[in-house]
Amino acid sequence: MDSIDKLLAELQTEYKEVQPQQQQPKSVVAKSFIPSSPKSASLMDNLLAEVKANFAEKDAAIELKRQQEVKQERIRQEQLKAKQLEALKVQAKEWLAKVDPLSSEGLWFERFAESYPSKLEAAIEYLRSNE
Repeated sequence: MDSIDKLLAELQTEYKEVQPQQQQPKSVVAKSFIPSSPKSASLMDNLLAEVKANFAEKDAAIELKRQQEVKQERIRQEQLKAKQLEALKVQAKEWLAKVDPLSSEGLWFERFAESYPSKLEAAIEYLRSNE
């Protein structure tokens, strides 16, 4: 908001500088006012265009930063999932080594594992569901 206030103050100062010219006699006002009006309007348009460009640039920078943060968060989440999967693989290997294939749990697991590509993947899913 400070930049807008600053711009308004500059425009007000500029407007006050143009005002004394308008208080001159009518013949001089008619001659000097006509050329200065388009100049003043184009200056105003240029200032407004510059302000709009600055805001657009800032908005684009904010959006880019937000997109980068979202991307970094997605990468972090993927890395976290990969670490969790590795930890589950270790637990699953340990569990497979300990389970007695002839126990009720071992027999049940054999049937459960039939629908998976490997016993390790079945053990990982089994451990996930028990968490």
